Amino acid sequence: MTDLTLDELLALEHEGWTSLCSGTGGGFYGDLMTDDAVMVLVNGMVLDREAIASSLDDAPPWSRYELSDARVIDVGDDARALVYRAVSSRDDGGEPFEALMSSVYRRIDGRPRLALYQQTTITQ
Repeated sequence: MTDLTLDELLALEHEGWTSLCSGTGGGFYGDLMTDDAVMVLVNGMVLDREAIASSLDDAPPWSRYELSDARVIDVGDDARALVYRAVSSRDDGGEPFEALMSSVYRRIDGRPRLALYQQTTITQ
């Protein structure tokens, strides 16, 4: 078994957020996600890999983000969940987006792949 470390998974999450800031999230996540992966979003939508890849490049980019409180949970052989808090905002003057995120990764053919991503908004 090749361990999926906190540093490795956090680096992937930063790459993903950077792609969302540059408007290239569709290509990044289309390549990173497993064939049967889904994203469960705060608005109640569950999107598969194809829907994510086709929608993210058209989404308004984030202008900044911050990740904190990251930790890794062992969920099985060659699989780990990364849980963290994210705060992001756009330059449109809207409210910042703050949520708890969980990303489940599997190592497939030596490469980490995203199998499940879930967001839960933080309410005050």
